[in-house]
Amino acid sequence: MSWGSELWDQFDNLEKHTQWGIDVLEKYIKFVKERTEIEMGYAKQLRNLSKKYQPKKNSKEEEEFKYTSCKAFQSTLNEMNDYAGQHEVVSENMASQITAELTRYVQEVKQERKSHFHDGRKIQQHIETCWKQLEASKRRFERDCKEADRAQQYFERMDADINVTKADVEKARQQAQLRHQMAEDSKGDYSLSLQKFNHEQHEHYYTQIPNIFQKLQEMEEKRIVRMGESIKTYADIDRQVIPIIGKCLDGITKAAEGIDQQQDSKLVIEAFKSGFEPPGDVEFEDYSQPMKRTISENSLSNSKSEGKGEAKFGVKSRGKLWPFIKKNKLSLKLGTGPEDFSNLPPEQRRKKLQQKVDELNKDMQKESDQRDALTKMKDVYIKNPQMGDAASVDQKLAEIEQNISRLQLEVQKFEGWLAEVEGRLPVRNEGSRRQSAVFEAQNNSTVNNNCAQDRESPDGSYTEEQSQETEVKVTPTEFDDEFDDEEPLPTIGTCKALYPFEGQNEGTIAVEEGEVLSVIEEDKGDGWTRIRRNEDEEGYVPTSYVEVFLDRNAKGAMTYI
Repeated sequence: MSWGSELWDQFDNLEKHTQWGIDVLEKYIKFVKERTEIEMGYAKQLRNLSKKYQPKKNSKEEEEFKYTSCKAFQSTLNEMNDYAGQHEVVSENMASQITAELTRYVQEVKQERKSHFHDGRKIQQHIETCWKQLEASKRRFERDCKEADRAQQYFERMDADINVTKADVEKARQQAQLRHQMAEDSKGDYSLSLQKFNHEQHEHYYTQIPNIFQKLQEMEEKRIVRMGESIKTYADIDRQVIPIIGKCLDGITKAAEGIDQQQDSKLVIEAFKSGFEPPGDVEFEDYSQPMKRTISENSLSNSKSEGKGEAKFGVKSRGKLWPFIKKNKLSLKLGTGPEDFSNLPPEQRRKKLQQKVDELNKDMQKESDQRDALTKMKDVYIKNPQMGDAASVDQKLAEIEQNISRLQLEVQKFEGWLAEVEGRLPVRNEGSRRQSAVFEAQNNSTVNNNCAQDRESPDGSYTEEQSQETEVKVTPTEFDDEFDDEEPLPTIGTCKALYPFEGQNEGTIAVEEGEVLSVIEEDKGDGWTRIRRNEDEEGYVPTSYVEVFLDRNAKGAMTYI
């Protein structure tokens, strides 16, 4: 099927149709362009979304991402960032392989179409000119024939009229002959014009117009093929990123499968474990008969003290259920508390000290690596002076040595505190023990006077020795933000401060070096001892900061460092 043979008389319609084809191509280009803008905008929104939920550096959010569920979320954010990158690839490829290419092709098609229709109009103008020439020669031939007929009739009338002179007849005869000759000449011109027009018309409708229409058909078919190829490219561009997008989704799935609830539970324990022992059972107190309280296994009193002191009290008392209640818990942030992290519970303090030791070791390793590198550089300079001055490295080496020495001292200091927390300190020497014994003897009377009072054992129970009727009123304990008013605990010994302690945190008490205070609760393994000053001021101090002298009748003199 050919446009030239089938559509020989549809020049105007073909002109409209080819223009419509170009409009369709431009509409498709516009569609792809808008798709690229959507893909780029979508990719930008995905990147912004991923960035919005990324944990901020050096913030609490960054610490939260140590949990496997948060790590899976982090992986999802990273995969979505890569996912956004694939949409950017789609946008860029469509812009370069479709939009840009088709835009150039449309310009070429427009130029080609313009050229073909320009040639077609020239051919049409030529055939119209030939037709006009044929019509002119035809009208001239017709006019000459009519003039020849009139001249012939006039000659015949003149020749038949006897009153007309011979000269007039001859003149009429010559005029008739002239007109006949002109008619014959016009006939010949008309015949030539007709032959020429028929030839031109045949060439026009069978050669020239079909050639132009064939070119237009080829142009239109190329446009259709090109559009089909572009649509296929459109699909292929999307299909090319599907494997990578699949990998992104597989990564998200893998991250989700990597969530370990037990591991997260362990991290919660590591993050919040204080190291304190839970409170012990509260003993049953029988008010129906005079009660002689039993001594718990962990109590600071001893059976030897039985019968050596009596106390009668009728005050309201509560067992201490937790070393640091909500109101008084030590919750200073890292960097605002003591350097040895003594404001933290034992387990948290151990973790912080271990973390600090690891950081210092890393810094020291970096300094050592830098020192080794500079040493090698110095050796090279010594062997090859032209490469540099060896003396220029000495100052830097000296600075590094100073830094290493400083870091070593820091490591030793924090390792000492870490050993203290982990219970790896060496046993105190005999001199210290003798000093503790002398100090205990001097304060023995005070301790004996206080040992008969009600006292609290490490597990939270009370031990009381009495020979009289005892009235005890116990109020139920609640886990509120704070306890109700609590009566002072009994003194179980004394202590002497070895070092000054500022006690800036809630629940602690400040002491001066050499100060002697009363002990109301021994160290339960958390590194803290509860003391009292002047019967109305009490709090916790690090056990390593004091020497403790307990009631000899309870457990004998004991010394803590």
